[in-house]
Amino acid sequence: MNKKQKSSPWKSIKTGLFTFLALVIFAYGFEITQVNLEELRSEKRLQSLTRVTRALAQPEIFEYEQVVEVVNQPIYVPCPADDTSAATATADQNTSEPYIVITPACAAPGDVIQVEGFNFAPYTIGPLRFIPGSDPTNVVSLGRENAETDADGHFIVSMELPKRPSDDVQYIRATLRRNIGTPHFTQTARDTWSKIVETVFLALLATVFGTVLAIPMSFIAARNLMKSVKSPLTSISLSTLGWPIGIVIGFVAVRWVGDLSTTVGSNILINLAAVVISPVLIWLGVRWALPQEETALPGQSVRLARLGVILLTVLIGFFGLFQLASLTISSGKILDESLGAFGFLGYFLFQVGDIVAILTPALGGLAAGGTLSGLLGRIGQRGSEKLPASGIKTLNLILTPAAGATILGLLGQLVEWLYQIGNPNLTLWGPVAVGAAAGLLLAIFTKPKDALPIGMVIYSITRTFLNALRSVEALVMAIVFVIAVGIGPFAGVMALGLHTIVSLAKLYSEQVESILSGPLEAIEATGANRLQTIIYAVIPQIIPPYISYTMYRWDINVRMSTIIGFVGGGGIGFLLQQNINLLNYRAASAQMLAIAVVVASMDYISSVLREKYV
Repeated sequence: MNKKQKSSPWKSIKTGLFTFLALVIFAYGFEITQVNLEELRSEKRLQSLTRVTRALAQPEIFEYEQVVEVVNQPIYVPCPADDTSAATATADQNTSEPYIVITPACAAPGDVIQVEGFNFAPYTIGPLRFIPGSDPTNVVSLGRENAETDADGHFIVSMELPKRPSDDVQYIRATLRRNIGTPHFTQTARDTWSKIVETVFLALLATVFGTVLAIPMSFIAARNLMKSVKSPLTSISLSTLGWPIGIVIGFVAVRWVGDLSTTVGSNILINLAAVVISPVLIWLGVRWALPQEETALPGQSVRLARLGVILLTVLIGFFGLFQLASLTISSGKILDESLGAFGFLGYFLFQVGDIVAILTPALGGLAAGGTLSGLLGRIGQRGSEKLPASGIKTLNLILTPAAGATILGLLGQLVEWLYQIGNPNLTLWGPVAVGAAAGLLLAIFTKPKDALPIGMVIYSITRTFLNALRSVEALVMAIVFVIAVGIGPFAGVMALGLHTIVSLAKLYSEQVESILSGPLEAIEATGANRLQTIIYAVIPQIIPPYISYTMYRWDINVRMSTIIGFVGGGGIGFLLQQNINLLNYRAASAQMLAIAVVVASMDYISSVLREKYV
């Protein structure tokens, strides 16, 4: 029979000390957070809380046409030396019309009087106010009391007189309103509807744009895909040098094509002809330069001619893009003016054309940079495989310092642009020297034909970039974009879009990292390249969670768009902040109700879509 073990005194002491430490931490937390219910028990706070709660419970959505009954009754504060003055002030009463009786007819400041109303419309409500001064039409009013009539149009309200003594007669005003006709939407409801629609589409555009850019970024941020990417130092160096050279060449060439396109003009017929002819020329050029079958190996002159045709075809393609942008801009202007209520279609075409015109040079630079980088990388790979180790070592000693100097030199120029140091020795030549020295050391201590884990370097840089941007709240991004493009929903789209990119890229990449390795290994065993592996082994496994994450992000963007509106990022948040600042809680309640309805609807739609497609 096992004997019951005795509890250790030291264990009991530790438990007691831990409990005491927890109590001390919570006690200090109460002091730091200033937990104090004394203010909540104060009558003033309770009155304010009651007033605000009741206003929030009555959202300003519907209203009626109203008939207003206003009655002013004179009163002396304080009582005059001659009591007949007060009696005279209250003598004239038309009992066939709405009237009020004040008891007593005069009183000292701070006294409580009784105000009784007669002959008003039944079941009406309105403010009861003290009007200082001798002018009964004075718009200045004091007090918080409200009068509410019964079925006979009668009310009794106790009212404290403010400290506004005067020898002249002053007034108590009753303003009662009654509804007539049928209810209709208030201006607040119409404004709320307009802004909540803006909020939904703001979130939609941000989600779509963010998702499109987050998907490719998620693949290079996935550890399992990048871990196996390795290249020799020669290939890495040449590829690194190819990026900036290609970007500059491509950007300059495409800008030249854009200038040529501008000289052609913005005539719609010319633009349309160019858009139609460009694909035909591209198709003919590709078929000639890249034949499907060849009976004999082409000579050097034929290869050069084909390369020239391919380059010319690319330039024709960019020319067609510029002409397409000009065509959509011109068509958008015409449609915007002629379609009336559907003019937004023309506005859409105009903006799409403008976006294409702006992005085409950048896309051309990136395309040229990627092409040249890939070409030089393949040359370096083949050279590393075929050349002797001594020759590769010599190339590395030349190329790697050049690549290192290029990378750090560009970073130095970025630092100079951000901080405006104004010292080229510090921001240009210093980084160039450090980069060259680092590249030289890397070339010296690396074996000529060793494959380096370049994939993990790209992975680490990408994850660091995503983590840094994700740490910046969308509210801060919205402030920056409001400065860039002005107050409005476009700034909100850009802020939420950027935040969506970095958030979804992280979620997507983690989903890629959790895929089954079997299909990946099977596709790689067939000799498939990196792109084929992603298409046939990765994408089929990640489509359901990608859809789920994207829908959830749309829901998040709807809720976040209500916050970025506080800084001018568009959406219903701007209207909500405005009404809260104006203490218009009924209007703010209408906006909060709209947000709640949209979020609940989004949750329902997301659940249905997930059940159907995920």
